[in-house]
Amino acid sequence: MVQKRSRVAAIYDIHGNLPALEAVLADLESVSPDLIVVGGDVVAGPMPAEVMDRLVTLGERIYFVRGNADREVVAAYDDGPYADPIDAADPVERVAAYAASKIDREQRDLLASFPERLIVEIEGVGLVLFCHGSPRCDEEIVTAATTEGRLREILAGVDQDLVVCGHTHAQFDRHVGGKRVVNAGSVGMPYQGKPVGAFWLLLGADSLSLRRSDYDLNRAVGRIRATGYPDAEDIAEILLKPPDPERVADFFEQRAAGD
Repeated sequence: MVQKRSRVAAIYDIHGNLPALEAVLADLESVSPDLIVVGGDVVAGPMPAEVMDRLVTLGERIYFVRGNADREVVAAYDDGPYADPIDAADPVERVAAYAASKIDREQRDLLASFPERLIVEIEGVGLVLFCHGSPRCDEEIVTAATTEGRLREILAGVDQDLVVCGHTHAQFDRHVGGKRVVNAGSVGMPYQGKPVGAFWLLLGADSLSLRRSDYDLNRAVGRIRATGYPDAEDIAEILLKPPDPERVADFFEQRAAGD
């Protein structure tokens, strides 16, 4: 467990979107958190090495939590690079292979060191469990539409009253069975609807605040396209024509029901 902190920012699902990360970090300067939790799925996207380099400059102020995409990138790195990542037919493999081809060994080792979960005591808030998908699994689906029964099952055995997660790229704040589950949203690839931006969470001083940082989306899309990232148009569509969050939640819940 991390020692008690007074103000904590949670930034999740950056997905290699450096312009979005830069916007959030600029806003963090005004709120001065004494800890930044990066909640997984850090580099699987267009600017993986640049995102890692920027986060490392934050030094001891930053703690990481592992996401499913972080595991996939490490596995792709260890398997050896594709001749060309775009040759991977499966989109998950393609994204992981691209990121693996751009990072170096030190960055791979940092990704591999991320813990599955993190517990932080925050003044005025109490003990908070940070995870990626759920406390049970880094790819378990939890959304605003998750049934109360399934959510109670997911939280069974969790001692902390507040759980912060990500993975499904849309902010929510839910209470069930005396516990609170908050999705911090996605910095780099939100399924949040309009207005679009980079989404994150601030905790401290008896409060919890879901935040959004504005940035120049058209300029960001231009930078993303210039990288040669094979799925650049998919990110461009998400940023410029954001999906309806209710439809996305329904899609995720259908997937969860099929698992």
